[in-house]
Amino acid sequence: MASPEAGLADDLDEVAKIMDQIMSEDEACRIAAAREIRRLTKTSSRHRRQLAGAIVPLVSMLRSLSSDSGEAAILALVNLAVKDERNKTKIVEVGALEPLLHFLQSTNSSLQEYATAALLTLSASFPNRPSISTSGALPLLIKILVDGNPQAKIDALMAVYNLSTISENLSIILPLHPIPPLLCLLNSCRKSSKIAEKCSALLELLVSFEEGRAALTAAEGGVLTIVEVLEEGSLRSREHAVGMLLTLCESDQCRYRDIILKEGAIPGLLELTVQGTPKSQVKSHLLLQLLRSSRSKRSELQASTFDSIVCNIVSKMDGGEQMGKAKKMLADMIKVSMEQSLRHLQQRAFVGNSPNKPP
Repeated sequence: MASPEAGLADDLDEVAKIMDQIMSEDEACRIAAAREIRRLTKTSSRHRRQLAGAIVPLVSMLRSLSSDSGEAAILALVNLAVKDERNKTKIVEVGALEPLLHFLQSTNSSLQEYATAALLTLSASFPNRPSISTSGALPLLIKILVDGNPQAKIDALMAVYNLSTISENLSIILPLHPIPPLLCLLNSCRKSSKIAEKCSALLELLVSFEEGRAALTAAEGGVLTIVEVLEEGSLRSREHAVGMLLTLCESDQCRYRDIILKEGAIPGLLELTVQGTPKSQVKSHLLLQLLRSSRSKRSELQASTFDSIVCNIVSKMDGGEQMGKAKKMLADMIKVSMEQSLRHLQQRAFVGNSPNKPP
C-alpha cells in the first residue's frame, strides 16, 4: 500500500503536468488539460485548491471564443468554483465575466447552458454579485428565461434570484418583463419543488412594485397560478404566495380584492391559518380580514344557500381536528362576500371533484 507521502507526491506530479498542459501553445493540449481539471475537481476539494492556479489560463481559453475551448474551460471553471469561495471570487477578478456573457448569447444551446450554469455558480458568492450585476448579465439571463433550454431556464432563474438580493437590481429586472416567463416556469414545474420556491420568492419581491403587481394581474392566469401555489406548494412557496396576495390587497384593496376572491383563494388561506408557517399564518389572517371587509354594501344570502356553499368548500379541505375552526372562519368569510365571488368559489369546489379535471 502506498504511503500518504507517496500519494501526495503523485498528486503534485499530476497537478504539475496539468499546469504545463493548460499553458501549452497547442489548443488540443489545453482542451485535454481543461477536461482533466474538470474530472479531478468534480468532487475533490483538495484538487480544487491544488488546481486554483489554472484559473487564469482557463479564463484565457474563454477569451479565445472558440466553441471547443470555451466549453472545456467553462466546465472546468464551474467545477473549480463549486464549494470554493476563493476560486469563485478569483474567477471573476481575473475577467471571466465578459467572455461568459458572450457565450450566454451563443446560438449553441449547450454553450449557453454551460455559461448560465457558470454565472449561477459565481453568483452564489456574495462578493461577486455587484460585479455580475453591473456586467450586463441580467438582461441576458431574463432572455434565457424566455427562450433558453429547460436546464438553462432553471439556472437563469436561480442566478437572477441570487442577484435580486441586491435591492437596486429589482428596478433593473422589472423593465425586462420577467413576470410572464417566471409564471410560465412556475406552471411547468411541480408546485412543491425547489424551482417553484425560487420562482415564488422572486415573484414576491417583484410584486412589491406597482409595475410588478400590474404585470402579475395582467398575465393570463397569473393570480390563479399564485393561488395554485398557495394550495399545492411547499411550506416556503405557500408563504411567498400568501405574501404576494397580501401585498396585492394591501396596496389597493378595491382593485385586487375581487380578483383574488374570483380565483378561489379562500380555502388555501384557511388551511394556512392552521397548517402554515408562523409567517404564513399571520399573513393569511391579515389577508382574510382584508378580503372579508369591503366599503360596498353586501346583499344577504339565504341561509340554505350559505350553508350549502360552506359545507361544499369545507368538504374539499384537509384539516382533521382543525375542521371546526376552518368551517367557522369560512362561514364568517363567505357571509360578507359578494354573491359573484361565492358562485366562483362554489364552481371551483365542484371542479375540484370533476372527473374531467385534467391531472
